[in-house]
Amino acid sequence: MEPTGFPAVLYELGEPGVPPFLPGLAQIELAGFQVRTAVPMPDATDKPMLNPTLQIIPVTWTNLVNLLTRSRGRDLASVKPGNEYILVWREPATGCVRVQAAESCDLLAIKIIIEELDPDDVARESSVPAGKIDAIMREAVWKGLVLSPPSALCREANVPGRDENYSVADVFTLQWHLTQECDLHCRHCYDRANRAAFPFERALPLLDELGSFCRSRFVRGQVSLTGGNPLLYPHFFELYQAAAERELMIAILGNAVERADVERIVAIRMPVYYQVSLEGLEPHNDRIRGAGNYRRTIAFLRMLTGMGVPNMVMLTLTRHNMDQVIPLADELEGVTDGMAFNRLALFGEGAALELPTPIEYRLFLEEYVRALESHAVLGLKDNLLNTVLERSGKELFGGCAGYGCGAAFNFVSILSDGEVHACRKFPSLIGNILTDSLENVYSSDAASRYRSGSSACAGCSLNAVCRGCPAITASLGLDPFSEKDPYCFRNPS
Repeated sequence: MEPTGFPAVLYELGEPGVPPFLPGLAQIELAGFQVRTAVPMPDATDKPMLNPTLQIIPVTWTNLVNLLTRSRGRDLASVKPGNEYILVWREPATGCVRVQAAESCDLLAIKIIIEELDPDDVARESSVPAGKIDAIMREAVWKGLVLSPPSALCREANVPGRDENYSVADVFTLQWHLTQECDLHCRHCYDRANRAAFPFERALPLLDELGSFCRSRFVRGQVSLTGGNPLLYPHFFELYQAAAERELMIAILGNAVERADVERIVAIRMPVYYQVSLEGLEPHNDRIRGAGNYRRTIAFLRMLTGMGVPNMVMLTLTRHNMDQVIPLADELEGVTDGMAFNRLALFGEGAALELPTPIEYRLFLEEYVRALESHAVLGLKDNLLNTVLERSGKELFGGCAGYGCGAAFNFVSILSDGEVHACRKFPSLIGNILTDSLENVYSSDAASRYRSGSSACAGCSLNAVCRGCPAITASLGLDPFSEKDPYCFRNPS
């Protein structure tokens, strides 16, 4: 007989001789056969759609999926009367057939797609944040039940140096400076302006805007909460809670705080990372960041690591701490998860400090790349490291923000008074979030100009993973839209 008729035959036979659950099991096995031989997946889709191979099998016995195994330890006793839906589908990425009992979140995702429901409407009717529905849909996409369009957060096509691996972002980040209040007064601080704290009544709507912005581009959203010291923001924990409820990824860029504060943060949601700064070994660091800062920060990092909180160190590179980077990495092995550096942009109080010469910097980068092999804690951030990696025949990395310079591309910086900048390291105003929407600010001509980068880098084959650092270019009195990073030692090719 044809395979499609076999479950019906089993139903007709009934007891005795045929276990009552066997027809349902045959339906599941038939679905697996049909899914395995189904038509190929579509290459792309312009809106979320159900996996065309998906079959939903209603059965009247629970735990039937447990019997679909080659193991001799099949638990027949666990199969009991009860209604269940079984999902059978082919994974888009691997082509493997998956079989599982449907969970309520799976069925909700399927319902949203079939009935073309608005996730915001579903969230309101369910009295949950829209981010909860976003998370359910992401899980369905991850499982392969739903096919999603590719990220719409992508660099322009037909540009020299465009690399698909580094031109399409899957996360968009708000680097959010909640307050200017800080318990330190660092000598390289780029902004000590007297800006008001971010108005909390605008904060929660902005989180919702971020969710909608990311949903429309099929990417995840992240907020990197910083300052000043973000924990000095009067509504920090309320905002952290709200971001967690919206299923946003949350990072903290701040200073050492008390254990009780970290425990309170972790109780809400584990951050994706907690970043603090060190500027070199103890004597130099404490000259820049204040007496006792080095030891407090090291103790804080050990505490975070002991608590299982992902953490990292960022160093601002100057001519006077360049020779301390590798020795500091020696000190940080086993203390923190990673360490990276940014070059000092000569703005604010940092303008009184000194950058290395281009030749000194090139030699430093070469030393840094060599040290990567023996120092697991060292990370890659500065775009110009790719020029050394290329010459050494080593694999390139994504650059400063994962896509070369990500200014106004996969992140923007929001200041406490609402100003939005393409990058916080230099004046790069693209709008004000207190008077305009995130969508309008991101789509503005000013933002587009920063996204395009310098015309001097347009023909370079490393364009997708480099573009230099416009903050450095601007801080040295050059035009970041038409001149290249003066520390670049590579000819475009």
